[in-house]
Amino acid sequence: MESPSRPPTSLDWLGPPTDLRPLLPTERAALLDLLGALGPNEWERPTVCPGWQVRDIAAHLLHGQLRRLSHARDGHPAPPFADGETLPAYLARVNGEFVTTARQLSPRLLTDLIGHLGSQADASWAGLDLAAPAGTEVSWAAPGVDPPLWLHLAREYTEAWTHQQQIRDAVGRPGADGPELLRPVLDTFLRALPTTLAPVPAPDGTTVTVTVPGPAGGRWTAVREPERWALRPAPDGPPAAQLRVPAHVLWRLASRVITPDEAAASVETAGERALTDAVLRMVSIVR
Repeated sequence: MESPSRPPTSLDWLGPPTDLRPLLPTERAALLDLLGALGPNEWERPTVCPGWQVRDIAAHLLHGQLRRLSHARDGHPAPPFADGETLPAYLARVNGEFVTTARQLSPRLLTDLIGHLGSQADASWAGLDLAAPAGTEVSWAAPGVDPPLWLHLAREYTEAWTHQQQIRDAVGRPGADGPELLRPVLDTFLRALPTTLAPVPAPDGTTVTVTVPGPAGGRWTAVREPERWALRPAPDGPPAAQLRVPAHVLWRLASRVITPDEAAASVETAGERALTDAVLRMVSIVR
């Protein structure tokens, strides 16, 4: 019997691996500069996160560092799920509990703690084999499987970057969206393409391309293979569907800062409508 071209355990359909560890300090430095420049009233501004002000998003970012150090570094167990609780409900509950408690902390203390713990959280990733199983699901990209650690790290990076941008949007301060920091966000969010396209029937060899113009952009291609859609180098020939999505629209769409209908007004599409509509429903966060 011939060996299959790709072993059944391969997750190469997620696309080539990335190592975003070098960017963690850079992204956090931009966050700390932002937080340090906020006035008292800006900390109280509402954000796109329902019920959360700027200070609450900062507290949520601190919570992520604490979870990383407590659970991944120190092996301390995470809070248990309630009976019948789904993952989105669990995350909403534990995140909300921490944010409520952290409202007792001053903006200066929140900023100091993020700065102090950030380097320790970064160090917890050092020396790890990013090809090893993550031990935690990235449901929007690889549902039902244990993905490689690099994908879990990339998801963590996109969460921190996106929340920083939500703060920037709330206080009207652009920044931290240059190619170095933004392109990995777009690349990670688009790892959701195979899962997003899965419900759409298509013959093997069908291709869908997403082009993001600008210095942070690029071209991503999903190809229908016998078992699933997969992220692959663009094959010869025209795609069955193609989309041209501005970078600022793509990250806001994937993180549901804007809806598919709102995004569609700024997206150029061509080809099979069922495929382009599916891409416009892409979600790259747990919800």
